[in-house]
Amino acid sequence: MKNLSRHIVQITTLLLLAGLQVQATTLKVCATCPNTSIRKAIALAKPGDSIVVDGGVYREGTIDIKKPISLIGLNNPVLDGQFKGEILNIRSSYVTVQGFTLKDVEVSYLSDNAAIRVAEASHVKVLNNKIENAFFGIYLQRADSCEVRGNVVHGQATTESGSGNAIHLWYCDDIRVQDNKVSGHRDGIYFEFATNSHIQGNLSQGNLRYGLHFMFSDGNVYMGNTFRQNGAGVAVMYTKNIVMQDNLFEDNWGAAAYGLLLKDISRSVIKNNTFKRNTAGIYLEGSSKLDVQKNNFENNGWAVRLLSNCEQDTFRLNNFVGNTFDVATNGNTVLNYFSGNYWDKYNGYDLNKDKTGDVPYRPVSLYSMLVERVPPSVMFMRSFIVDLMDQVERVLPSFIPERLVDANPSMKRI
Repeated sequence: MKNLSRHIVQITTLLLLAGLQVQATTLKVCATCPNTSIRKAIALAKPGDSIVVDGGVYREGTIDIKKPISLIGLNNPVLDGQFKGEILNIRSSYVTVQGFTLKDVEVSYLSDNAAIRVAEASHVKVLNNKIENAFFGIYLQRADSCEVRGNVVHGQATTESGSGNAIHLWYCDDIRVQDNKVSGHRDGIYFEFATNSHIQGNLSQGNLRYGLHFMFSDGNVYMGNTFRQNGAGVAVMYTKNIVMQDNLFEDNWGAAAYGLLLKDISRSVIKNNTFKRNTAGIYLEGSSKLDVQKNNFENNGWAVRLLSNCEQDTFRLNNFVGNTFDVATNGNTVLNYFSGNYWDKYNGYDLNKDKTGDVPYRPVSLYSMLVERVPPSVMFMRSFIVDLMDQVERVLPSFIPERLVDANPSMKRI
């Protein structure tokens, strides 16, 4: 009933806008215009009107938008928050904000102040803006069918407690987050209870915690994004039915850093991604029924850390090249499946020339299991005794998980 009421309101608004379209006007704001204030121009505007702001610096406190209008910036107008609360507060559907620089949003430990807030609205577009030195950059709450595209959001965060997220979604549905560049915040992109959304072509780098962090957010698609040099990489938690495809996870280094952390997620696809130079490419805990295929794991500390509480995960047609440890686990019981992957450490042979190794490959080494159980033993890396342990274990396996094996290793990189 609630969704039906919302759709009725949206249809009514569309019909109203269609009726007003022929009467829509454009109001101009500039230093020499009759309108020199954005706030006053909004008060004068009627639903469907456009307000064009031509250059200048505007210090007008928090600007509320409660009617369907377009706010367009020409020649880089600046909205200066002067560290006093928020800047734009959008409470109407069918609003467009485009072409502004917004800066200096107040840091608060009591409220999530944002440069641009969209609250309880739909069909809002936030396009091609630049946000500097904001607590939260773009904040959507209880919004749906919105677009956040082409924005550059750069913060100067030094501590997690004193910083917000660049793009933040809370209780949202059907949001498109595309071609944004975010950096210098606590989390680059944060989703909580945000569903059925599409995240594509974003660059998230140099954030204190996660480049992408989402929880309880089902049915989303993440494609073609780059997550680079973030404090802890990317975290996906308590979620199902997601697709992560064609993304790049690189240079996420640290004692608690991952290219991709998967915790309690299920029924999802991780495909055609590249994990390069991360402490751990993928870390899986309590995750099940994942299809991990056609990914490249290159020069990571651990390519895959697969805890024993994961089950029915399938790893196939992936490339493992130059990793210190290809696969590590913390137990002997393995309920997951590996097949057809390329392993650069594989020393088997292919007598029948079918491009598949005739000897199964066991990607877990005895030393990797020792490091999982006794982390300080990492100091013996590349010592003679470690090589000797691994060679003996390959010949007479007794400690590594017997069922964690790729029975059909590829002889060539896929």
